[in-house]
Amino acid sequence: MNTEIDIAAPTIADRSTYQAQLDMLRIREKEHSRAGDAIAAARRRLPMVEVPADSPLIGAAGPVTLLDAFEGRRQLIAYYQMWHAGAPAAQQCPGCTFFNSQVRELAYLHSRDVTYATLCQGPYEQSVRYRDFMGWDVPWYSAQPSLDVLLGGRAPFVLACYLRSGDRVFETYWTTGRGVEAMEQTYGLLDLTAYGRQEPWEDSPAGWPQDIPDPARVDGRPTAQWSRIRAGRSDDLGTAG
Repeated sequence: MNTEIDIAAPTIADRSTYQAQLDMLRIREKEHSRAGDAIAAARRRLPMVEVPADSPLIGAAGPVTLLDAFEGRRQLIAYYQMWHAGAPAAQQCPGCTFFNSQVRELAYLHSRDVTYATLCQGPYEQSVRYRDFMGWDVPWYSAQPSLDVLLGGRAPFVLACYLRSGDRVFETYWTTGRGVEAMEQTYGLLDLTAYGRQEPWEDSPAGWPQDIPDPARVDGRPTAQWSRIRAGRSDDLGTAG
């Protein structure tokens, strides 16, 4: 039996040795899950802050409000997608494209009385062309008229949660940076593999592939755009501005 491996890879072991070490790791995984549950419990006990329910947004039907974006449900999860004014599709935010591309089936959120919507930071007509080019079908609004009120100078991309009480709206949580990874499953799946995310910052053994400095962008475009281009979709966003 040839035991030579011609790539950097984990050591080879018999099934019992492998399972014994996996069982030890499983203890830590369960501790991690319980710690996550405890953090979620603390998150549910945060106070909330009222925001103007009539904050103007622009949607497919024209001007609406933040309250309208709830679609009658009790809670709203909103992702504030960055927008580079006047830039073509290829230069729009690769990170926001990465995260928004993975929010697909909304029925499970709806079953918990939760609406998901993208509140883009750019103008509606241009940004919705981007949504359509990407093939996304999530509710899409321009929050450009209300960014000062709703974001108040916070990070350039934000994932926020809101609760509605009658005609009043309250912000209950927000996050940015790696907190936004809650929107996607790609990194979670990659973290289960031998090579992980293959990014330079990871703690991996010597020789592991770690040469993907920006996994969200490939050859000058957000990664997910290439399949749309090959499918013949137009990435024309209309008049720059």
